[in-house]
Amino acid sequence: MTDADLTPIPREVRPYQGVAAGLVTRLVANTIDAAVVAVMLVGCYLGLVGVVFFLDPRGFSLPDPSFLGSMVVILCLLVVYLTLAWWGAGRTYGDHVMGLRVVGGRGQRLGFIRSALRAVFCASFPIGLFWCAWSPWRRSLQDSVLRTQVIYDWRTGGGGDPRAVADPPVRQPETPQVVGHTEDRAAPADHGPGPAD
Repeated sequence: MTDADLTPIPREVRPYQGVAAGLVTRLVANTIDAAVVAVMLVGCYLGLVGVVFFLDPRGFSLPDPSFLGSMVVILCLLVVYLTLAWWGAGRTYGDHVMGLRVVGGRGQRLGFIRSALRAVFCASFPIGLFWCAWSPWRRSLQDSVLRTQVIYDWRTGGGGDPRAVADPPVRQPETPQVVGHTEDRAAPADHGPGPAD
């Protein structure tokens, strides 16, 4: 039995390990993360309700937060969640479910500063994700500016041999070749002078 047979990565996905992730996979991961942040927001609201009730049980009424206040809290929760997830594990819960990891341009883990900058950029300009549909390297606008990349990585990254959980190499998707251009066609072979010469 070889080391390749003992890997926890399913055989079917091994060719994609380290390859840049596309738009659909990233959208699904972001939707899962939005649900996680929504659950966190509900938890914060219930905590606020509990504190208000504890402080004044007789005059209790449900807090009615303003729209602007709610948006600020949502953005703050999102930035904190993304920063800590990318800095700590290299992935959010949505990334984990979809087998993704956020890495630097050379495949290294992100530091705290770059994780925080990426989180602020993603939270304030989420539409930048759609740039990866046109990018030949599948990079969002945030990835292009901050020199990061989202790759497929099914490793758990916990315990075991540190070399087995080292940062994966980033492989770029293959650029499709356009058939029909003159530079793509092979030149006719020159076999020297023919029989009539």
